[in-house]
Amino acid sequence: MVFFRSLIFALLQMVFTPFFSMISILTFPWPPMTRYRVISQWARIMMFLVEKICGVRYRLEGAENIPDAPCIVLSNHQSAWETIAFQVILPPQVWVLKKELLRIPFFGWGLAMTSPIAIDREEGRAALKQLIEQGKDRLDAGFFVIVFPEGTRIAPGKTAPFKIGGAWLATHTGAPVLPIAHNSGYLWGKNAFFKRPGVITVSIGKPVETKGMKPNALNETTETWIRSEMERMGKP
Repeated sequence: MVFFRSLIFALLQMVFTPFFSMISILTFPWPPMTRYRVISQWARIMMFLVEKICGVRYRLEGAENIPDAPCIVLSNHQSAWETIAFQVILPPQVWVLKKELLRIPFFGWGLAMTSPIAIDREEGRAALKQLIEQGKDRLDAGFFVIVFPEGTRIAPGKTAPFKIGGAWLATHTGAPVLPIAHNSGYLWGKNAFFKRPGVITVSIGKPVETKGMKPNALNETTETWIRSEMERMGKP
């Protein structure tokens, strides 16, 4: 049953993604916030489909902690699920991502219209400078900035050190950090075809004020909270 439900979802995703990619490209003349509100409807459709077809639902803890003003979101990364779900859970947002993602046919083309901060990790200091400049621009435009400090999807039960970029951006812009932990990887694994039914827990912590903090200290504080929440929530 899981196989057939996952297959139906995958087929519908294959139909809707190119269609929305073309819509995304056509939004090019519009302001970034307007483009986002149109393009993010794709995520709402995917969340509806994965719930109704595959039985993947979520429970939200700490929704009251989401600030009204734009901030930097630091979250663990286990699955493609959170890249979709955050568009439904959180206010308008942009992501810090690898620039090669923008080259993916259809998906990458649509992604480029959402004003992401696409960086080349090999550029080191230049990438951090770009991150700060574009991050400040996106915050000023009213967007939340989503950063997955692990840098890639990490399976449940495994760990990877948090990279400094998100904390660096927060301390250099003065924007607060909103920490988020979840356990999506148990139901929607990394690069996994199968979408297993169940309830994903998403825990949103209290915003961390970053003024006067050093990037390393902020990174450590955020990572400690996220790790402890992941351990607390366990499997769905």
